[in-house]
Amino acid sequence: MQSKIADSLKAKLDPAGYASLLALNNQRLFDFIADAAELCEPAVVWISTDAEKDVDQTRKMALELGEEKPLNIPGHTIHFDGPNDQGRDREVTKYLVPEGQTLSDALNQAPRQEGLDEIRGLLKGSMRGRTMAVRFMTLGPNNSDFSIPCVECTDSFYVSHSLNLLYRLGYEEFKRMGDKAQFFATMHSSGKLDGRRVSAEDEKKRIYIDYSTDTVYSVNTQYGGNTIGLKKLALRLTIRKADREGWLAEHMFLAGIHGKGGRKTYLAGAFPSACGKTSTAMLPGETILGDDIAYFRAVDGKCMAANAESGIFGIIQNVNAKDDPAIWDVLTKPGEVIFSNVLVKDSKPYWLGMGMEPAADGENFVGQWHKGMKDAKGAEIPCAHKNARYSVTLSALKNCDPELNNPAGVPLAGIMYGGRDAKAYVPVQQSFDWVHGIVAYGAALETETTFATLGKEGVPEINLMSIQDFVAISLGKYVKNNIDFGGKLKNPPLVFGVNYFLRDSNGKFTNGMRDKHIWVKWMERRIHGEAGCRVAPTGMIPCFEDLQALFKEVLGKDYTREDYITQFTIRVNENLAKLDRVESFHRQNVQDAPAAVFEVLDAQRSRLKALLADKGDQVSPFDLPKK
Repeated sequence: MQSKIADSLKAKLDPAGYASLLALNNQRLFDFIADAAELCEPAVVWISTDAEKDVDQTRKMALELGEEKPLNIPGHTIHFDGPNDQGRDREVTKYLVPEGQTLSDALNQAPRQEGLDEIRGLLKGSMRGRTMAVRFMTLGPNNSDFSIPCVECTDSFYVSHSLNLLYRLGYEEFKRMGDKAQFFATMHSSGKLDGRRVSAEDEKKRIYIDYSTDTVYSVNTQYGGNTIGLKKLALRLTIRKADREGWLAEHMFLAGIHGKGGRKTYLAGAFPSACGKTSTAMLPGETILGDDIAYFRAVDGKCMAANAESGIFGIIQNVNAKDDPAIWDVLTKPGEVIFSNVLVKDSKPYWLGMGMEPAADGENFVGQWHKGMKDAKGAEIPCAHKNARYSVTLSALKNCDPELNNPAGVPLAGIMYGGRDAKAYVPVQQSFDWVHGIVAYGAALETETTFATLGKEGVPEINLMSIQDFVAISLGKYVKNNIDFGGKLKNPPLVFGVNYFLRDSNGKFTNGMRDKHIWVKWMERRIHGEAGCRVAPTGMIPCFEDLQALFKEVLGKDYTREDYITQFTIRVNENLAKLDRVESFHRQNVQDAPAAVFEVLDAQRSRLKALLADKGDQVSPFDLPKK
């Protein structure tokens, strides 16, 4: 360690912490931590190793500082974010772009030096009188080709505690790598706090990603998606790393789906927030390997996948005993759980859609709350926020997949893309090939904005592969990387499109909440050649008899011809309108869109127009050919 840096850190560290840091032998790491300490001016710098005492210390500090409060079930705590800090904030999350470089116009960005000056000005002195925790974690399994070491400096012990639950401890991984560790870094401060220990200056909230140095800066916010640097913030950096190295970093869950003869087949799925992602990853009777971020590598012609995380920062709305038994079990028994932004009354948490009447008053994200309470605009304040969350480690779940920490990853056999599409796409379909799936289901993923992102809800938009907000390379290059990745594989995963939000002419959802299990089981059988299909212009759809058998087998439910017609009728004009929206998005926002995008869209348009001329606008699935 250089002498100037050493002197700077010695003044803030105790001897044990200094020795622990020195053992990591990485000058860039020393420079980053010293810069954070000098800029933010904490009273103390605390180095956390992988030792159990350090893991315990971060939990204790979160309670001692009042960032979390204990609940009545042992190990459960509650954390509140401010009323205007309840989700990822698109407007103030920006890429810092060096002079001479450009990103897609669809991405929020600022000139690098201008952005650094602004956010470092906001961070200056922000930790005075506080402890800066230095956390070492890894993305992906340790000691693996998937491993990415990460360091976060934060003055929030809620954030530090969340890291314990959501990621793998990484101090020993840094020590193993030494000066070869190419790490991601995050500098975070909650900023000025109010009496509830909540960030008080949300108008000064900023989350900036300096991709040229793999560094994230975050200030005046506590919400996990804005502050836990290894989450979506690091995903932006990982996408650039994957682009350089020839693999994929995806906003996808990973699940093990059981099939005939005791086999288990791994599938991945990309869904925007609040579109069914976690509930699909947590299907009863199956195993969950990850609910949010997955890494894919081509290894000897096979697609191998790993979960970047080891925990769940999940939306709690509508989690209930009937529909989500595995999560419900964890949320209602002793063990380590952090609840955020739910209602608390007499140390008991309540949330929207939990299947029981909430308390009539208590504390929630706005402070003291009572039923019927209204905000400044006259709108009624719900008992809990729609984007209220829970944080748990995956290993606490009974259905956690045993391969979670396998350094080699798991073989991936299928990928699904799903959004909120009320009018066009059927509930499930399989692409004609890899490129068709990547374009027609991934790059064409259409949804509606939800409560997980600040702003107006219910606005239709293209959310390319459910990763658009996080792509730190050009969108066209990102799509091309996905297309090209299939060429590295002997047998690429099959690609499926799903849509749980199709509505009938009366505005009623055509899917039942549990129907998604049928669609996933059909995928598993298609992968193994055990289910037929009918051929639609947009892809291959299930045959009635296969779904009839699956509904009876999986849900114990009768499935009628009328159900099948309602769900799988091809709405030709709605699909043509969808194609127009998708093409318009790519022509306007994806300046370097691959030619394959427009070729796939044109071919799909031709098939739809041919069907329209032959059979009209509303085409029964029984009128489509079997394959």
